[in-house]
Amino acid sequence: MHGDGRGDSSVPGTSYEVWALPGIPEVQPGDDLVGLIVDANAAPGARGLMDGDVLVVTSKIVSKAEGRIMQADDREAAIDAETVRVVARRGPARIVESRHGFVMAAAGVDASNTPKGTVLLLPEDPDATARQVRDGVRDALGVTVGVVVTDTFGRPWREGQTDVAIGAAGVRVLDDLRGSVDMYGNPLGVTVTAVGDELAAAGELVKGKAGGLPVAVVRGLSRHVLPADGQHGDGHGATARALVRDAANDMFRLGTSEAVREAVQLRRTVREFTADPVDGQAVRRAVAAAVTAPAPHHTTPWRFVLLESAESRTRLLDAMRDAWIADLRGDGKSEQSIAKRVRRGDVLLNAPCLAVPCLVMDGSHTYPDDRRNAAEREMFVVATGAGIQNFLVALAGERLGSAWISSTMFCRDVVREVLDLPGDWDPMGAVAIGHPAAPPRQRPARSAADFVVER
Repeated sequence: MHGDGRGDSSVPGTSYEVWALPGIPEVQPGDDLVGLIVDANAAPGARGLMDGDVLVVTSKIVSKAEGRIMQADDREAAIDAETVRVVARRGPARIVESRHGFVMAAAGVDASNTPKGTVLLLPEDPDATARQVRDGVRDALGVTVGVVVTDTFGRPWREGQTDVAIGAAGVRVLDDLRGSVDMYGNPLGVTVTAVGDELAAAGELVKGKAGGLPVAVVRGLSRHVLPADGQHGDGHGATARALVRDAANDMFRLGTSEAVREAVQLRRTVREFTADPVDGQAVRRAVAAAVTAPAPHHTTPWRFVLLESAESRTRLLDAMRDAWIADLRGDGKSEQSIAKRVRRGDVLLNAPCLAVPCLVMDGSHTYPDDRRNAAEREMFVVATGAGIQNFLVALAGERLGSAWISSTMFCRDVVREVLDLPGDWDPMGAVAIGHPAAPPRQRPARSAADFVVER
């Protein structure tokens, strides 16, 4: 330790200390956590707390004090009750979003450090507990500390677990360095340090999991502790909720199988788009997903013609409109009826990007009878449809809206001529692509039972 005990006095913040606070007994429902911490602080040989210290408190003692204990045979029901969303499932193991907003295993329902036959739930409101501890310590000891309530999380891409902050008070849980520069003068554009989690992990190193030391003290990082002068709202600063990334910015919101199912279910027919340009590479990634569809005889029957310029789209759609009008007039439709029907094509006209999927019978077999030749073509049609579905789902995964419109199938010769396509390419509709102008409408859930016939 140096200087006043809060780091090297010549270079502030270049060192800190962390130690476990001894003397806290087994916590029971109804216990006063502040009283237990204050008593431990006053025990003979205790180092005492100072302004700017951070108390790192294991959530398990909070849960025990709150009576958040259940019988172990109710564990699955407890997980269900604490879960708002399943993120990933692997056998019986579940990663879920808890009602607190945390993404973690089993919603934090834990069978460790609790009597046999019982499990612990997460605290009811860890941020509120952190505020109570901070206020209680200040009232009892006259010192202003930060408080972090912690629990153990696993992490994507990394083995092992670490403690993170699930509750906080009086601590600057995020240190936003964006806009500053590094030692070489390079601007920092994305650096936001998760101070709350770093404090939690530091405390866990001395508390351990089985040593009966549920509280740690971190000294030397007072720059991250807020004063109790009311200049920061209630003086408690940001809560641990600030560490939870919101869904719109979460690139890893779901496990693999869950993401596939959600992409399929989120795919909607979008008929209105913004004027925002479409990322051509995103469309090409969707094509790459499309061509993983099953196909007969190891063939590749898919071709995707992309119309990314307004000129190419207008040229095709004008020719298709003229062909459609000629067909409708031949059907004896009135001009008013024709105008109304033609307006249905506006979804293609207003989309910033079009794709025309084509069926190519490359590698198809030929038979001496019509029955088998018809079946052969149907196989290729099914494969092309599977590719189109892959394409639409992949576009949804890229946050792009789409609408599959069948119109090119009714004027294939016109489409081939305008787009200069080979004579054996069969356009199989057109896909309008763009950024949705509005969220998709909810649609009624469909039960698999309505579409399954058992034999």
